[in-house]
Amino acid sequence: MTSPLARRLTVTAVSVAALAAVAAPAQAADATTAPATTAAASATTGKVDFATWQNDCQTVMDQTMPYLEQRIATAKPGEKQAIVFDIDNTTLDTDLGFSIPQKANKPVFDVARYAQDHGVALFFVTARPGIIEAPTKWNLEYDGYQVSGIYVRGLFDLFKNVADYKTAQRVDIENKGYDIIANIGNSATDLSGGHADRTFKLPDYNGQLS
Repeated sequence: MTSPLARRLTVTAVSVAALAAVAAPAQAADATTAPATTAAASATTGKVDFATWQNDCQTVMDQTMPYLEQRIATAKPGEKQAIVFDIDNTTLDTDLGFSIPQKANKPVFDVARYAQDHGVALFFVTARPGIIEAPTKWNLEYDGYQVSGIYVRGLFDLFKNVADYKTAQRVDIENKGYDIIANIGNSATDLSGGHADRTFKLPDYNGQLS
């Protein structure tokens, strides 16, 4: 089984070669529908299969949605609410059904769509390098996410602790006047460091998923 780092490097290489070559953005596809040109990879990574991952993600999102419904409904006048998402194997299916464009992780997308439809800003904080910022943003928007901001790692960020880097980006979002009502990711480095009202962790199966 390939390591998360190897898969991340593959994502970077393929994204630069393929996503950046995609023509002008098409009409955003529904997250439940695979693009006609998709060539799905193997549905499994080691002992984890796609169906198990989707069921486990749905379980977490079933816990997330009631909180968000209540939190959004009780927003204070003038409050700017935001949710911070990781990208790989959080908002996008990176490892278990790799395709170009990468498909949305449906349980997470359903929560994101509810939030954005109710005026919540969506921010994406990722360890992906800045060289693929544009195709990554395009992919998210293609799948239907409304991107209020995306944070990728610059050259000097590559030498920083990932958890510290991601915490600093949430601080920046707060400094723009937002209350981060939820932070959603699949790794401890996505969620540690505070600066969010609640955190929700998706499965990474002890590092099997990047």
